[in-house]
Amino acid sequence: MAKQKNSEGDYVKKEIMLIVALIALVIGFLGGIFYSAFQDGPTGNVQTASAPAGPPQQQQSQPNLSNEQARNILSLEQEVAINPTNVEAWTNLGHVYFDTGSFAKAIRAYEKSLELSPGNPNVLTDLGVMYRRNGQPGKALEAFDKAIAIAPNHEQSRFNKGIVLRYDMNDREGAVKVWEDLLRINPSAVAPNGQPLSEAIKSM
Repeated sequence: MAKQKNSEGDYVKKEIMLIVALIALVIGFLGGIFYSAFQDGPTGNVQTASAPAGPPQQQQSQPNLSNEQARNILSLEQEVAINPTNVEAWTNLGHVYFDTGSFAKAIRAYEKSLELSPGNPNVLTDLGVMYRRNGQPGKALEAFDKAIAIAPNHEQSRFNKGIVLRYDMNDREGAVKVWEDLLRINPSAVAPNGQPLSEAIKSM
């Protein structure tokens, strides 16, 4: 009878040991899962955003339009849709897009204006500025050259041409030559920041 009790006791002990081992295994497994999840969180798996491709001018964010600008765009878009030969409407639409930083749309509007009425040096100059901001300095120079050919005394197109040559084409000598030609037209010409152009050339 004593032997039977001992064997039953041994059986119970073995069963308890198996249960304890199983519990320890489960706890260890769950602990491993929690540790892995913690490691894969923000501090364990940080990803960096890649830099945007293309020239900076092409990276256009959505403009924050004022109510007036939004109304003007809607009104002008409706006008050119109804009257596609309205040169003034196309030009003004280009101006609004210019002011709101919508470079590609401004280019299309100005080009349409020039198709209908070629030879406007002011529109050509604005078109050149938009080309530059859209990352197309070569096209900008073409627009400025057309404006200069039409109106040799057009100061803004000459000044902007110098800007593109100096800062986009890295052509310092070309920029100086363009600005010296401008000074011959207007010795008092100034940069947009108010600095006399003659002083700007000397500082270069």
